[in-house]
Amino acid sequence: MQSDVTTPFGRRPITLALVKRQIATKEIKPGKSADKWKIFRDASEARELLGLQDRSLAILDALLSFYPENELRQDAQLVVFPSNAQLTLRAHGIAGATLRRHLAFLVDAGLIVRKDSANGKRYARKDKAGTIESAFGFDLSPLLMRAEELAGIAQKVAANRLALKRAKESLTICRRDVRKLITAAIEEGADGDWEKIESVFVELIRRLPRSPSLSDLADLLDEMKILQEEILNMLDFHGKTENYSTNDAHNEHHIQNSNTESFNELEPSSEKEQGARASQSRDQKSEPMKAFPLGMVLRACPDITAYGPGGAIGSWRDLMAAAVTVRSMLGVSPSAYQEACETMGPENAAATIACILERAGHINSAGGYLRDLTARARQGEFSLGPVLMALLRAHGGAAGKTG
Repeated sequence: MQSDVTTPFGRRPITLALVKRQIATKEIKPGKSADKWKIFRDASEARELLGLQDRSLAILDALLSFYPENELRQDAQLVVFPSNAQLTLRAHGIAGATLRRHLAFLVDAGLIVRKDSANGKRYARKDKAGTIESAFGFDLSPLLMRAEELAGIAQKVAANRLALKRAKESLTICRRDVRKLITAAIEEGADGDWEKIESVFVELIRRLPRSPSLSDLADLLDEMKILQEEILNMLDFHGKTENYSTNDAHNEHHIQNSNTESFNELEPSSEKEQGARASQSRDQKSEPMKAFPLGMVLRACPDITAYGPGGAIGSWRDLMAAAVTVRSMLGVSPSAYQEACETMGPENAAATIACILERAGHINSAGGYLRDLTARARQGEFSLGPVLMALLRAHGGAAGKTG
């Protein structure tokens, strides 16, 4: 197999990257072989990451067809030397200028290497026995060298495509559920500001790009699930309190929850309200709060990341460790934080501290906030969902400073 470094014929320049690729073909493991069509399928799967178009693949397919065997072998002569006319014919009549452009794309992508002769012609020189001694054309060695790499890229692309499909399905189902829940609540007269809820829903749908990425879908699905959870909480809370005379206050509370531009869930109550709730909570046991995904919390509250171990947060344990540091920095007493952990759960308590840190410039008493939110959570009146949604969608939005 030829492995000498050669420079391109004519005006085509040589780059150090091209030299490096030619030298790398010397390092193919002895005895290595791979099915050329398997490599081609992997390259086709990975074409977007390789920066290739369909016509580039058509030309690569044509080049491979000029190699007589199905397997590319390290000990074989891997240079093919078809003329442009022959390549054009096998590439289904592709134009000459297009052919040259896509051959350059294949070279830039590191899938083939040019082995140009002195006059730029492609040919093979044979000995008396008919064995090829040297050939000038296109070297297929990089395909053999990168066989495992291309297979890995192809698997990654396939996995991403499957994940994208599943994310679209999940978002479609969640979107349908939210739409029907809102419709049912309006038609059956459930208490709540359903116009506000619907406006939030419409805004989420409006933000869906025409060709969404996996990240776009994941972010939107997180917010849609928060909205769905809040709707379910509203409907469930309505059922439990329909015999009470506090519907107006209840509606007010959930209007605040549903408004993605509002941070009122982090507003402290008056001392009188706090005292009344504390008295009532002694006879009422709250249900456990739902823990939201860690990634969602960190996207909504990026400031707390700096307080994680080594300046990063990779797990709930890291977030809880950071929350302890931030709790002390904000002046929240250990007893207030411990009470929050017991009421909300340690994950939600840490997430709440992260939310308070995000709004620290608008809060005078972080300890008062946390105690008030803990009291609300104990009565089932506080959910992190609206807070996280607000921070996700209006991060850094203006809010009046509270006392």
